[in-house]
Amino acid sequence: MDLKGTQLLFLFFSFLCADQVRKLNGDSIPGCIPVERNALLGFKEGLKDPTNRLSSWMGDDCCTWEGVACDNRTGHVVKLDLRNPHPFSFYTDILGQIIFRRSNTWGLGGELRPSLLGLKHLNYVDLSMNNFGGIRIPEFMGSFRQLKYLNLSCAGLGGLIPHQLGNLSSLQYLDLGYNHNDDIFLEIPPGFLIIDNAIWISRLSSLRYLNMTGVKFREGVHWLQALNMLLSVIEVRLSDCGINTIPLSLPHVNFTSLSVLDLSENSINSMIPGWLFNISSLEYLDLSYNFFRGIIPPAIKNLASLKALDLSGNQFLEGKISVELGELCKLQYLRLSDINISKSLHELDKVFTGCIKNSLETLYMGNTQLGGYLSDWLGDFRKLKYLDLSSNSISGPVPTSLGRLSTLQVLCLSENKLNGTFPENLGRLAELAALFLDQNFLEGIISEEQFANFTKLKILDLSQNQLILNLTSDWIPPFQLQGLVISSCKLGPRFPAWLRMQKNIIYLDMSSTEISDAIPDWFWRSFSQILYLDISSNGITDSVPYLTDFINLEYFNLSSNHFDGPLPTFNSSVLSLLDLSNNSFSGAVLRDISKNMPNLKYLSLSINNLSGEIPLSLCHLGCGVLDLSKNLLLGELPDCWNHSSRIFVMDFSSNNLSGSVPPSICSLRFLESLHLSNNNFSGELPLSLKSCARLNTLDLGQNRFIGAVPSWIGESLSSLKILRLRSNKLVGNIPPNLSRLRALQILDLASNNLSGTIPSSFGNFTAMKVSGEMNGTILKNFDRYNENIQVTIKGIYIEYTILLPLVIIMDLSNNNLSGMIPEELTSLFGLVSLNLSGNHLTGEITEKIGTLQQLESLDLSRNNLFGGIPSSMIDLTFLSYLNLSYNNLSGKVPSGNQFQTFIDSSIYAGNPDLCGFPLSQKCIDEGTIQGPNAIGGDEENDNAMDEEGSEMEWLYMGMGLGFAVGFWIVFGPLLFNRKWRGAYFQYRSSIQCGLRGPGNNFH
Repeated sequence: MDLKGTQLLFLFFSFLCADQVRKLNGDSIPGCIPVERNALLGFKEGLKDPTNRLSSWMGDDCCTWEGVACDNRTGHVVKLDLRNPHPFSFYTDILGQIIFRRSNTWGLGGELRPSLLGLKHLNYVDLSMNNFGGIRIPEFMGSFRQLKYLNLSCAGLGGLIPHQLGNLSSLQYLDLGYNHNDDIFLEIPPGFLIIDNAIWISRLSSLRYLNMTGVKFREGVHWLQALNMLLSVIEVRLSDCGINTIPLSLPHVNFTSLSVLDLSENSINSMIPGWLFNISSLEYLDLSYNFFRGIIPPAIKNLASLKALDLSGNQFLEGKISVELGELCKLQYLRLSDINISKSLHELDKVFTGCIKNSLETLYMGNTQLGGYLSDWLGDFRKLKYLDLSSNSISGPVPTSLGRLSTLQVLCLSENKLNGTFPENLGRLAELAALFLDQNFLEGIISEEQFANFTKLKILDLSQNQLILNLTSDWIPPFQLQGLVISSCKLGPRFPAWLRMQKNIIYLDMSSTEISDAIPDWFWRSFSQILYLDISSNGITDSVPYLTDFINLEYFNLSSNHFDGPLPTFNSSVLSLLDLSNNSFSGAVLRDISKNMPNLKYLSLSINNLSGEIPLSLCHLGCGVLDLSKNLLLGELPDCWNHSSRIFVMDFSSNNLSGSVPPSICSLRFLESLHLSNNNFSGELPLSLKSCARLNTLDLGQNRFIGAVPSWIGESLSSLKILRLRSNKLVGNIPPNLSRLRALQILDLASNNLSGTIPSSFGNFTAMKVSGEMNGTILKNFDRYNENIQVTIKGIYIEYTILLPLVIIMDLSNNNLSGMIPEELTSLFGLVSLNLSGNHLTGEITEKIGTLQQLESLDLSRNNLFGGIPSSMIDLTFLSYLNLSYNNLSGKVPSGNQFQTFIDSSIYAGNPDLCGFPLSQKCIDEGTIQGPNAIGGDEENDNAMDEEGSEMEWLYMGMGLGFAVGFWIVFGPLLFNRKWRGAYFQYRSSIQCGLRGPGNNFH
């Protein structure tokens, strides 16, 4: 027998001997070792298993249990894979990317017991995608010396990472990422993993993969020094770790095998360190969303192997892009979005005409302050598949050179200033799968011929242009779209019959397309697979059938149409937004709404004809926004709200509800906005509201509440920004401690029976001392919703939404207040409107009123004020509404600035001792009057119009005659201040569009 045969025979007998030994120990193959089986059972006892995943963990053979794998030769347990297989449901989006939805089931929980130490031969452990409720990683995890793979990502772990993990000298793969939780909708304790000293990482000498995304690094953690000792590491991901410093130099770069480095979403504030460009093996470098400053260094050319570079979101990087960037001949992915390039596109031609043009497949430069025209060099990329130049100021037409991008699959030119007609040259892009031209200034007609070559198109977004889609009803499109967004294009009046051929659409937005037709039956049958449907703001008629087959529906918006009949029935566990507002739906609110739509986060049924009582099932909704305002609902508000509900906004205003405010409302721990105005609620303001500590908006106006304004409002509701109690039957003095509401910007106590004086402490409203901010929000934790409120300003009733953060108002009108106007109010420099009319106020108007520079509306009419009109009021250059009528004012009306535009004399009516323009009484000298009122001053009172008619008369007269004088004062700032101009024209647009229902608040 040769040597080889002898060796084989020896191995055979050795195997037989080992087998006999195991049989003598009472075990047999297959089957696991009893000690290890008991270790697994002990580990199981500490776990919570809500879905009974470990039901197979019984019997003798643990090697057949789910998640357990044994060595085929020795029988030892070597692998424990308890990764939650269904933490998310997912689908493939329009561009082929995977989109995840979080599942309701969070897998295993409980504790990690040390009985696991009985598995001494483990080399693979995966406990990811579970929820262990914020417990710490146990120190004993560092005892498995044979462990090569450890995955504890997305497992709901928290606290300090034990240094004992550094004992895992055989470890090649370590993933501790995504254990942080900042989602207030999850029933998981907030927390994250923390590392205080990274030196233990340096002992993982075999490590090749490290992911610590979301792990919080404390100061002085020495993370870079530790990584620099890992000679074999290939991939390092340290995104969102709270890192704020990075050494600019390293004596020696030791991780020369490093291929992937991700330091994105930290707070690193420095230049880009030079040592990075000595890692010649780097293929993927992500430094996005930090605070790197300076330029992109020319040394970038040293990274000759680089395939992907992401520097986006570093707003302090200078606009100069090194020409050397164009010499990265292997670069396939380049993302420079959200940095301040601030150049014209043609200035970048030297960068992008290097060898990079032969390799680049993806180029993102959205929101980089690019200007100029689309340059011809863009057509020179030979392999470009994705091009994103969105959110810039690029103007002019789309050039023919883009038609040369024969491999282009995604083109995004959204939010620019492109003009002209739909670019016909794009029809040459036969590989195009997604085209985004939305929010430009394109115009003209698009015909069927222009789509002829788009056979691979999956998503088309032409919204927010002035395009007309001239497509016949029998047109057969050459593509099968998954997403179509054509809002604000002209498509109607007929419902597009060609949509019937689109079998794969999951995202459809045809809002504001001038459709005034009924929806055909085939539409509801053909689109039951849809995820997102928005056909709002049209003139669509008909009723909506039962939509119980729409089980994938996430977003459904039919607002601002002419739908009627009963509310449609849904059966979608993933529906998050349902907006049926501003229609003519009638009947009762659905009884099983919380059962059929358990994940609803936005529900608006406002401005319909819904009747009956509010169903108790609404108390069990998980909504963020619940809006049933402006209907015909009656009865009492249910008293079944509880802390498990996630309602941020509750709006039942403008119904026929009665009774008292239920105490359980303040059990809603997330409630920030409560609107119950214009109902028939009665009784005193309930003490239970004291517990609504997170309220930002409290609107109880236009009801029948009695009693005093509670002092606890100023003590307990410290977050209030809007307090509206107008048009009730409140009595007594105004509590001075309301001034403790430091965030208050709208105070409306008008039309009650309040008495006493205006508290001098009202000069302490902190938020009223500064101007509102357009980028501010009223709600703190639900920024996708724009708060709305109705106020009286400039003599008219206005509902503010988009501009609400700019509105700072105090309205105490139509009460029984007396005494003088507190001089302290003149320190509220941010006031836009002050209305103290219809009271019994006395004294003179203080000269300091001229300090209220932001004031646009001032109404002090129908009081007992005397003395002159302060000359300082001519400094109120934003003032466009003034009413001082029916007081005892005297002397000359000031002249100059805005006062030249106040040509309606009725705003001074009832003050017989006033003189000067625009009154008929002429002033002979200071304080002397010549005119009819010098003798018979009561004649004007006898002929006075009612208040509303008078205000409207001066409003319309002033618009004409005062135009020439007031034009530059009013519109000058709009021409030279971009923020004001944008805000003004958004406001004008909202007025022209009219009320479209609260559904438009969701973004």
